[in-house]
Amino acid sequence: MPRSRYRVQCDPCPHFLTATVNYWMPLFTRPETVNIILDSWRFLQRDTDFRLYGYVILENHLHLIAASENLSHDMQRFKSYTAKQIIAHLEQRRSAKLLELLAFFKRAHKQETTYQVWEEGNHPQIIESEAVMRQKLDYIHYNPVKRGYVDQPEHWRYSSARNYAGQEGLIEVIRSW
Repeated sequence: MPRSRYRVQCDPCPHFLTATVNYWMPLFTRPETVNIILDSWRFLQRDTDFRLYGYVILENHLHLIAASENLSHDMQRFKSYTAKQIIAHLEQRRSAKLLELLAFFKRAHKQETTYQVWEEGNHPQIIESEAVMRQKLDYIHYNPVKRGYVDQPEHWRYSSARNYAGQEGLIEVIRSW
C-alpha cells in the first residue's frame, strides 16, 4: 500500500506530478543525469501508452503532466529505473560524496537498497479541464523563470516550453488535449 495519501484518480486522465530528489540534493546539474530521465520517458512513450504533455527538470526535482493506462505503475517503473541508472552513473564517476549522502538520507524502512534517490510519492493531481491544464503547464514552464535561471521559459533547455513555443524540444510531448 502506498505511503502517500495522494493517488492517481483516473487512468488514463492526465495528471500533474512532481518527483523530488531525496533531501533535495542537486543531482540534475549535468546533462548525463538529465538524459537518464529523458531516456526513461522515451522508453515509456515507445513501449507503453505513456503520454507526456509537459515537463520541467530542475537541479533537484521535476514536474510533469502525463497520462497512461496505469500511471501509478509507470511512475513506479520510472523512479526505480532512473534511480538505478543514476546510482550506476555516480558510481562510475566515483561521486563518493553524493553516494554517501544518498545512503545517509535513505529512509530506515528502505532495507532492500543502499541508496535512496527519490523522495516517496509524486503527488498526482488530476487535470480536469483545459483551464487547469494551461495553469499547470504555465507553472511548469515558468518554474525556471521564477527561480531566476532564465528570462523566458523556452530558454530553459530541460523543459517542454520549447515544444509549446514551436521550437524543437528534447523529447516529444503531446500538445493537443
